[in-house]
Amino acid sequence: MSGNSFASLQTVLDDAVAQYNTPDFIPHDPISIPHRFSNAPDIEIAGLLAATLAWGNRKMIIRNVNRLMEWMDEAPYDFIRQHQERDLKRFEGFAHRTFNTTDLLHFIQFLRHHFQTHDSLEELFLNSEPIKEEAVVARGLVQFRKAFFALEHAPARTQKHVASPERGSACKRLNMFLRWMVRQDTGGVDFGIWKRLKPSQLIAPLDIHSGRTARQLGLLTRKQDDWKAAIELTENLRSFCPEDPVKYDFALFSISVGNGKA
Repeated sequence: MSGNSFASLQTVLDDAVAQYNTPDFIPHDPISIPHRFSNAPDIEIAGLLAATLAWGNRKMIIRNVNRLMEWMDEAPYDFIRQHQERDLKRFEGFAHRTFNTTDLLHFIQFLRHHFQTHDSLEELFLNSEPIKEEAVVARGLVQFRKAFFALEHAPARTQKHVASPERGSACKRLNMFLRWMVRQDTGGVDFGIWKRLKPSQLIAPLDIHSGRTARQLGLLTRKQDDWKAAIELTENLRSFCPEDPVKYDFALFSISVGNGKA
């Protein structure tokens, strides 16, 4: 890419970020669910559930996760820690596409188990041993998945709802969740409540729509929307902003919307 083309593309991307990384973006996106809360554990729990269900029609996503928050008495952290067995009956019959009651109940069980002894989900994504900067999130995603399914009687069917780089997945929804928790800027969309992971370490949330847009812009050559493609895209976005490459997720989304693809 020539110097002029590089500068021109960065201008397009920066303009798109400026347009969409604003509070006006929030009400129409699944991130609106965790934005209903002010304390960190509520934000984390609501954010993980919203990100996990974030595929398909956005209105349906928001409606279904709002139902979960209502069933959790609008206090997800308190509900996770204090619910009784009888309280789980209200979730019977819940479904969002292929995510069903069995999957949801395991998420609740896992979150209860974790928050009994920990204050945050962030530590599940941290690495206790030295590791290359670019591998921090990959290792964290692998660790999170292993912890998630370490509980006895974890349902095998739920494994398809928690992605891992080890399986080649782009991990779009978990990378989006990490973006929400880690990024913080004046836009006011992402929360930035996690301080030990850094925005520079994040991997771009990649799906069919952002992948198509990235290829049109010359930011991605790999044909599959997999983990290797997410890494390639992120590395190219780092050339525009090394300290915060994933801010351009807003740009890819907005351009996809403009093209009628999202």
